[in-house]
Amino acid sequence: MTEELTEKFAYELVELLKTGEISVKEAIDASRKRHEDVDSNVNALPMTFYDEAIQKADKIDIKKEKENKKSLMGLPIAVKDYNDVGGIPTTYGSKIFANNIPTKSDATVQRLVNNGAIPIAKSNVPEWAGGHTFNPVYGITRNPYNLEKIAGGSSGGSSVALATNQVWLATGNDLGGSLRTPASFNNVVGLRPSVGVVPRGLRYHSFDPLWVEGPLAKCVKDIALMLDAGTGLCETDPLSFDHSCQSFFDSLDNFQLPARVAFTEDLGIVPVEQEVRSTVRNILPHLKTLGAEVGSDIPDFSGAIDSFHTLRGLLLAYMMGDLLKTRRDDILIDIVKNIEVGYEVKNEQIISAEKFRQDLYRKMVNFFEDYDFLICPTCSVLPFDIKTPFVTEIDGIPCKTYIDWFAITFALTLTSCPIISLPIGFSSDGLPVGIQILGKPRQEDRLLAFAKLIEEKVGLHRNSPI
Repeated sequence: MTEELTEKFAYELVELLKTGEISVKEAIDASRKRHEDVDSNVNALPMTFYDEAIQKADKIDIKKEKENKKSLMGLPIAVKDYNDVGGIPTTYGSKIFANNIPTKSDATVQRLVNNGAIPIAKSNVPEWAGGHTFNPVYGITRNPYNLEKIAGGSSGGSSVALATNQVWLATGNDLGGSLRTPASFNNVVGLRPSVGVVPRGLRYHSFDPLWVEGPLAKCVKDIALMLDAGTGLCETDPLSFDHSCQSFFDSLDNFQLPARVAFTEDLGIVPVEQEVRSTVRNILPHLKTLGAEVGSDIPDFSGAIDSFHTLRGLLLAYMMGDLLKTRRDDILIDIVKNIEVGYEVKNEQIISAEKFRQDLYRKMVNFFEDYDFLICPTCSVLPFDIKTPFVTEIDGIPCKTYIDWFAITFALTLTSCPIISLPIGFSSDGLPVGIQILGKPRQEDRLLAFAKLIEEKVGLHRNSPI
């Protein structure tokens, strides 16, 4: 029974909870049993609190939850260790915060809880930020498709927990690709919504448009389900809003074909491994069978890498500058360097980065006059050796910084558009490869509906690799 339940998609389990075919306790017990069976191999969920979840399950009134169309009916979820769950440690992967226990959940988690989710675990993260999930508090998270490869980051723990069927939904957040990269590396689905679609906690710069919260799941329908439960206006997040779509889940079958799609292997600015290029080309026949017209005209992304470095540095200086003054020696050296970028950047660089971001958004508006979506690889590389902290070279071209290997995701961050990472195939060694699909601003409903069509065409095998 346990294996049967954990292999189901979230929307299937929610229906079983709604009809009373299974209880919330049975769902929690299934997650616990699966965690005990597999997590020692991958270290995705280093902090669990199943007993506390069982206590909350006793208080779930399914009859009342049925009155809320957005309710997850007591579905167990994993919460990324950058988000607060009241009474549970939030470490950010840092020894400085190893004993940090928030008194209440943040806005992202509380919205999900209000709509019937029950957190059962914290998922592992890199120390503060990054594309490789390891830290001095909980250790390293491994890729279930090859335990000697990285899981990606920073939502690596959440993605691996999904890939190994330990949970049905998990939270993530995304600055430069932290939802999308691990989703691709672990054969799951991750959505970076438009800023404000999912409310953010107080840790973040309230007016920053780069870092967003978003859902991770095993299929597009589950992404829509979780987005319904997590979206909406929140008075503590000034950029949050009530989306025009009343139900992302109900809108999944409303997409009207054909569509016009731009396809690029490298955005014209980044190196990409040859096997990644050949694998993502597999999407082209599927687009044609859907009747989509495929073109190659994309906006000019030149300048995106420098602009992102500047804006990311400013954000990290804002968020961590005070901590740097008192605990410098306890912060990962690469993060220290990033914070210092924010303090050392010149006014001209800030102005140039802001102008680039504005100009790119206007280019995207013009782009969408002719196209509905832009598709490109999620990652420039395949999951790499777990002992390697970051990629230094791609296809013979050196990387200038430790984050440039995921420039193909952070370049798209600057567009302010919603982006979904969707599995598209596997390398010759059986490592997952994903594509990014970028849609029009605040049109998550159309993006998800189109992604579901592609997902159905591709039809990838989604069973846990371990």
